Amino acid sequence: MDVLQPKDLSEALQTAADHPDAVPLAGGTDLMVELNFDMRRPDVIIDLTRVPELQRWSRDDGSIRLGAGVTYTQLIADLAAELPGLAIASRTVGSPQIRNRGTVGGNLGTASPAGDALPILAALNAKVELASQSETRVVSLDEFIVGPKRTSLRPGELITAAVIPIARGPQQFSKIGTRNAMVIAVASFAIALDPEAKSVGTGIGSAGPRTLRATEAEEFIAGHLDEAYLWDTRGAIDESSLKRFGELVATAAQPIDDVRGSAAYRRHAVSVMARRTLTWTWDEYRRGGG
Repeated sequence: MDVLQPKDLSEALQTAADHPDAVPLAGGTDLMVELNFDMRRPDVIIDLTRVPELQRWSRDDGSIRLGAGVTYTQLIADLAAELPGLAIASRTVGSPQIRNRGTVGGNLGTASPAGDALPILAALNAKVELASQSETRVVSLDEFIVGPKRTSLRPGELITAAVIPIARGPQQFSKIGTRNAMVIAVASFAIALDPEAKSVGTGIGSAGPRTLRATEAEEFIAGHLDEAYLWDTRGAIDESSLKRFGELVATAAQPIDDVRGSAAYRRHAVSVMARRTLTWTWDEYRRGGG
């Protein structure tokens, strides 16, 4: 097995073109586990940790362009105000050592349904920037993640960034697992309020073949908030509407039974998390947030 270490993005793209079947290495928090347990044995690994362009972020027209190599630790330190939901999710990732190494780009590349960064990216309708020697393209999360641990990444392409709208209202992320810390989510849920657009975004994790949007739930609660003039008055959401929102989120989930939890438990859990996170974000909005 050869490990190649490009020093900049141009060299990384050339390396990917020369070795289209090579496996990129970012933080290595997933890949190294697979290598250690002999679950994967690629002929070539491209170590991207020395590519400075991937470790930068920038503001651009109401969005953050988050380099694929930006770590969770850096994201929490630098972008908690602009990307609060992603910062909350990042704080739940592993241990400090894992957060120092792990990246959102790695989460995207692994494309696990349990990826902690993915539900809030779905809720925000984030985009994924992909580059090869011949072109750079930007695709939606839905276009990029096509199934469990499967992406639309083409041979010779690398994930270079995620393009994420800057928060215009409160955001939240919640997950459950077999313990309180350093755990793979049994189920997770993210929500983002946008009072300017009077819209609500959602993301369901670890309860389907990939991260899912609960579009019917989004339309229901955004419509209720608008029809009841709650966006303007910042009044309380009634219990029946909270319950219906949770039911619609549960309906949108596509869980399975596995060693970490049953389908029925996951469906119930996302319903509970949906109600709770909506309550938390709406309470923040009523207090003047967003």
